[in-house]
Amino acid sequence: MKRQRIKKSWHAVATSIFLTMAGYGLADEPRDIASDTWVATDAIGRTLPLAEEVGPPRAGKFVGAFYFLWLGESGEEGPFDISRILAQDATALGKPKSPPWGPMLAPHHWGESIFGYYRTNDESVLRKHAQMLSDAGVDMIVFDVTNQVTYPRSWKALGRVFEQMKREGNRVPQFAFLCPFWEPGKVVRELWDDLYSRDLHQDLWFRWEGKPLILADPDRLGGLLEQGRRALPVRLEPGHTLGLTLTIDRPVRAVAAATPTWEHRDSAVTLSVRKGDARGERVTSRRFDAIEDNAWLRLELNPPLPPGTYQLEMSDPRGPVGWWSDPKSRKAGKSGEAFSDGAAVAGTRTFRVEPVDDQFDRIREFFTFRKPQPDYFAGPTGPRQWSWLEVHPQHAFYREPGVAEEVAVGVAQNAADGKLSVFTHPRAHGRSFHDGREPGPEGRDGSGRNFAEQWRRALQLDPAFIFVTNWNEWIAGRFSPANMPLHGTGPVTFVDEFDAEFSRDVEPMKGGHGDNYLYQMAAGIRRFKGVRPIPRVEPRPIAIDGRLDDWTEVRPEFRDTIGDPVDRDHAGWGRRLHYTNRTGRNDIVSAKVSLDARSVYFLAQTKGELTAPNGPNWMLLFLDTDHNPKTGWLGYDFVVNRTIRDASTTTLERNIGGKYEWGSPVAVSFRKASHAIELAIPRAALGIDTLPATIDFKWADSIRQTGEWSDFTLNGDAAPNDRYNFRARLGEDGGRRKLHE
Repeated sequence: MKRQRIKKSWHAVATSIFLTMAGYGLADEPRDIASDTWVATDAIGRTLPLAEEVGPPRAGKFVGAFYFLWLGESGEEGPFDISRILAQDATALGKPKSPPWGPMLAPHHWGESIFGYYRTNDESVLRKHAQMLSDAGVDMIVFDVTNQVTYPRSWKALGRVFEQMKREGNRVPQFAFLCPFWEPGKVVRELWDDLYSRDLHQDLWFRWEGKPLILADPDRLGGLLEQGRRALPVRLEPGHTLGLTLTIDRPVRAVAAATPTWEHRDSAVTLSVRKGDARGERVTSRRFDAIEDNAWLRLELNPPLPPGTYQLEMSDPRGPVGWWSDPKSRKAGKSGEAFSDGAAVAGTRTFRVEPVDDQFDRIREFFTFRKPQPDYFAGPTGPRQWSWLEVHPQHAFYREPGVAEEVAVGVAQNAADGKLSVFTHPRAHGRSFHDGREPGPEGRDGSGRNFAEQWRRALQLDPAFIFVTNWNEWIAGRFSPANMPLHGTGPVTFVDEFDAEFSRDVEPMKGGHGDNYLYQMAAGIRRFKGVRPIPRVEPRPIAIDGRLDDWTEVRPEFRDTIGDPVDRDHAGWGRRLHYTNRTGRNDIVSAKVSLDARSVYFLAQTKGELTAPNGPNWMLLFLDTDHNPKTGWLGYDFVVNRTIRDASTTTLERNIGGKYEWGSPVAVSFRKASHAIELAIPRAALGIDTLPATIDFKWADSIRQTGEWSDFTLNGDAAPNDRYNFRARLGEDGGRRKLHE
C-alpha cells in the first residue's frame, strides 16, 4: 500500500516537473519554440543560414504570404491535374477537345500538394499550414478575395484551427485580406459584416499602424461613381482653369479628378468646388503638391456636399499637370460636362464621386488601408500602395517617399515580353526565370532561380514588410482565346498556374521539387529578419532511472509544436476523394541533451502520458553526427529505438549506404517515464572522441518509415517538424568545464 502511494506521488511530481520544463499552458503568450535556431538541409543540399551568417533578429521586419481559401469551393468536378494530363499526352495543349481536360473555365490543378487535392476547410491541413508557415518565420497570411468572393466557410475553419493552436500555446500567423483591385466595396462590406464588426478572431487580425490591415483602395468604397474615359490628357496652362459640371442627388463626402503629369513628379495644382457654375461661390479647395502621374486627386468635403449642381475646378498649375478627358463624348448640362476658363467645351472630363455612407465611414476609420497595385511593371503610383507581385527588379512601395515600406517577392510571374501574359506562354517568367530569360527544360532544376533573384532584390531594398506570392493557390481556370484575350493565349490556356515550372506555390508538392521552396522561403526570411544564435548545451549528471529531476537544470530546452500528431479524416476535392490518417499518437513537445566523459544523454517529453514501447516506429531518435547531408539517410548517420530489447535496453543502429537501411546494433540503456523517455548513448559509438562537438537530432513517433522525407510531415509526430533538426552544441565554454566537475 505504501509503495502504491509513493508511486502515485512520484507520477504527480514527474507531471509537475514536465509542465514546468515544457512551459505547457503556463502563460498567455505563445510558447517560443525557437524555430529560427533549427537547422535544415533541403533535397538539393542547400542549408538554412544561421546567426553567424545573417546576424541577430532585426526589429520591425515582417513577412506575409499570399494564401488561398478557394480549394474545394468550385463545384464537385475533378480534380483535373494538368501535370498528369500532359504526362499522358504532351500535345494536349493544342487539343482543346481532348478528353483529359476538364470543362471550359473549370479549375485545374497544376500539380498535387503533399497533402493531396485537399479542401481549404480541412482542419488537419490548416493546422499543418500554420505550423509550416510559423516555423519558416511568416508573421501573417493575406487571403485572396480579389474575385469578389470571401469564402467564409474556409476562413471560419482556419480561424477555429488557429485559435485552438494559440490556446495550446503555439504561435500561428495572423491574417488580412487582399480585396478586388477596382471595386472592393462589396467584399469589404461583407468582411466587415461577417468578421470584423463581430470581433471574430480578434487575436488573429494583423495590425499595421495600430489598426487591422486591409489591402483595398479606400477611395473606391461606398457606392463610388466614376465617369469618363481617359481618352485625352488635357494640359492646364498657367492663368487658366479646367472644370466640369457636377450634379448630385444625395450628399457627397469626396470628389476626385484623374490628373496626368506626363511623368513629372514635382507638379502641383489646386482643386475647388463652386456652387452652380464657374462663377459661383467657392465651397472648398485644396492644394495638391508632388502629384504622381495619373493619380486621382481626392478632395474631401467636410461637411458633405448636399444635393445640387456644382462645378469642380482645376487651377493654378505648377509644372506639367492636366485632366484626363474625352472630347468626343457629349454631356451637355450633365455631370462630367467639360469646361475651360468657365466656358463649356466639347466632351467630358473623368471624375469620381463618393456618396456619404455611414457604414463605410466607420470602415475607413477602423482599418489601415493599403491600396493594392495590380500591375507587375509600373511600381507605385502614389503613397500607401502595396504590391502583391512584380517582375524583377521589383519596386519599393512606400508610405513616405524614399522609405521602403513593402516589397513583393514572387516565386514566378505570368508575364512575358514585358507584358502581362499567361503561364502557358513558353517565355513566361517561370520558377527558373533569371537574368532576363526563361531557360529551356534543361535549365529547370527546382532550385528557384526566379525566387532567389526576387529575394536578393528585396533584401537590397530592405523594406519593413515583404509580401511572398504565394503559398497555396494550386488551381487555375481553363481558358481559350475567346474568353481570355491576353498575350500568349493558345487553344488551351491557363493564366495564373500551369505546371511545376510555371506556377508560384511555396507549399510542398507531391513529387517534383518537393519542399525545396519552403526552405528557400525560410532562408530568405532568415536573411531578412535575422535569427538568434544556437545556445550551447549546459549539461548536468544524468542517471537513466526513469526520474526527471536530474534534467531540470540542463539547458537548453529544445521545443516542438504542441498538438501536432497527425489525425485526419476529411473529404478531398470532388466527389470521390477522402483522406484519412490516424498515425498520430505521442505528442512530443520538448527535448534535452546532456553529456559526460562516457555518454551523450537524450530526453524527450510528451504532452500526454507516453505510450508503451510498441513496434519499430515508437519514439525514434535520428542523429546526424558528421553534418554531412550526403552521408546517411537525409543526413542521419544513426537511429535509436527501431529495436527495443527489453524495458531498459534499446539499440543504436548505423545507417547503411544512404538508404533507409540500418545495422551494426549497439546496446543503449533507456527508461520510460510517465511523460518522457531518457537514454544514454556511448560517445564511442557515435565517434565523439573529443570536444567540442555538435549533434543534429530529431525525435519521431509513429512515422511509417517509408524512406521518404515526407514521412516526417505526413505521419505521427516529429520534433522538430518536417526536415528541421535540433542542434546540440556540446562541450563549449561553460559546457566544457561542467563536463569535468
